[in-house]
Amino acid sequence: MITIKSKYEIECMKAAGKVTYEVLKLLEEMIKPGISTIELDRAAEKYIRSQGCVPSFKGYGGFPGSVCISVNDEVIHGIPGKRTLKEGDIVSFDVGACYKGYHSDAARTHGVGEISVEAQRLIDVTRECFFEGIKFAKDGFRISDISAAIQKHAEDNGFSVLREYCGHGLGKELHEEPEIPNYAAPGRRGVRIRPGMTIAVEPMVNQGSKEIYVADDDWTVLTEDGKLSAHYENSVLVTNGEPFLLTLCE
Repeated sequence: MITIKSKYEIECMKAAGKVTYEVLKLLEEMIKPGISTIELDRAAEKYIRSQGCVPSFKGYGGFPGSVCISVNDEVIHGIPGKRTLKEGDIVSFDVGACYKGYHSDAARTHGVGEISVEAQRLIDVTRECFFEGIKFAKDGFRISDISAAIQKHAEDNGFSVLREYCGHGLGKELHEEPEIPNYAAPGRRGVRIRPGMTIAVEPMVNQGSKEIYVADDDWTVLTEDGKLSAHYENSVLVTNGEPFLLTLCE
């Protein structure tokens, strides 16, 4: 069931979104060659809890970390651990904070030190895909309009989008209806978008093939061809006008 959020719920989600935005900025500032992904995860959890929130991902479905940290060909759901970042890597952070029972969810991909021109282009285009998509996060459009815009921008730039994972509604639950694919399924128009809906739009864009596989840890999703992948996400409130980005407080 798709829920229309009350004023109180929206205020809680704004508070959660602000903390998620801030923790993503903290992680970005901490990026350097030699830092381990578990160090980044611990810093994120400490900050989230210091702000009166709970990490949305910690223990979700058994996930052991507070942040999904995915490096290079890891698309999503990378588990924090002893792995250290290296010059030239790209790293994706996917994180959420829960405030008074209401969730936020956002993701960013960054380079570690100096990265290749093509890696930076992948990161930039993935971000652009998000903003192309949310042009349609308005009253009267359909979810499929968001999906089609994301797919078109990615593919026009020579990249591919995942089929197996997608954006979603969120609120009291981290994952609610509707699903928001990053591609337009033939013949599928999707539900109409209405004010008061809160959705997480999250392009996951691969440098090469769209094909993926799940690692033996049953969490980490990787590109099948070993090429890079990038991720960009914000929690979005549909209004009577332009969409409001709950996790982009700039």
